[in-house]
Amino acid sequence: MYLAIQSVQQTESLNIQLLCSVAGVSRSSYYKWLHRIPGTREMENRGLTEVMMSWYEKVEGTFGYRQLTLHMRRQMQKPINHKRVQRLMKMKGIQSVIRRKKKKYEHSTPQQITENVLNRKFQAEAPNEKWVTDVTEFKYGNSQKAYLSAILDLHDKSIISYVLGHSNNNLLVFQTLDLALQAAPNSTPILHSDRGFQYTSLRFKELLDEAKIKQSMSRVGHCIDNGPMESFWGTLKCEKYYLHTYRSFEELKKDIDDYIHFYNYERLQIKLNGLSPMEFRIKAA
Repeated sequence: MYLAIQSVQQTESLNIQLLCSVAGVSRSSYYKWLHRIPGTREMENRGLTEVMMSWYEKVEGTFGYRQLTLHMRRQMQKPINHKRVQRLMKMKGIQSVIRRKKKKYEHSTPQQITENVLNRKFQAEAPNEKWVTDVTEFKYGNSQKAYLSAILDLHDKSIISYVLGHSNNNLLVFQTLDLALQAAPNSTPILHSDRGFQYTSLRFKELLDEAKIKQSMSRVGHCIDNGPMESFWGTLKCEKYYLHTYRSFEELKKDIDDYIHFYNYERLQIKLNGLSPMEFRIKAA
């Protein structure tokens, strides 16, 4: 209650007597609380809140208490209970950004298809054993569209390669595959995708065969078959894209480049033992 009075008084410059009256406490009690010597717990909470708000502002309000706890533990080099962070967030009146619903796309008639080899086995024992891929859409300027193609490694959830282009075409996907093979030469993973026209094209199958990569595809109407890739799109859009309005392709590209670098090298994940994707990948190597 006293914290609320102090916060309102500092932000709105209202009369203390009025605020105390509304809160149902005496003015003398408030001043007694105000001039007290803070205890050890309170001082710890102040330090935690400062670090918490620093991270919250850095990621533009997109982290919830779990992600904030991971990063606070890393920065402060000490154990921090996630419930404590949750309480501090509530005291500061902050919460993570709510995700938007994904747009549904129509499926095209495939030239060739293959079975769901991955079969929702999203765990990989080593890097470059299982890759997933997809294309997603962004808007900028006057309803202009851009398309992002990416390949994600299921071992460490890192983005191996990505290409942002003006058109959702075969070349976009072919370039993404080429960059992935450059980043991880001689790799022969399973590559899983949905049944988009690029992935069902005969030329894409030829490229995979040349690289000795085994192809896998989601079943019709089963987005969860490519769950990790869908999850990454949701994270990227929630934590960066939905927070801004982009006037140009260049602005959009800069933010996507920045976010993917942040995601790969700085964004800690509980399922990776509190490490970032690249930290987990390097440790495995």
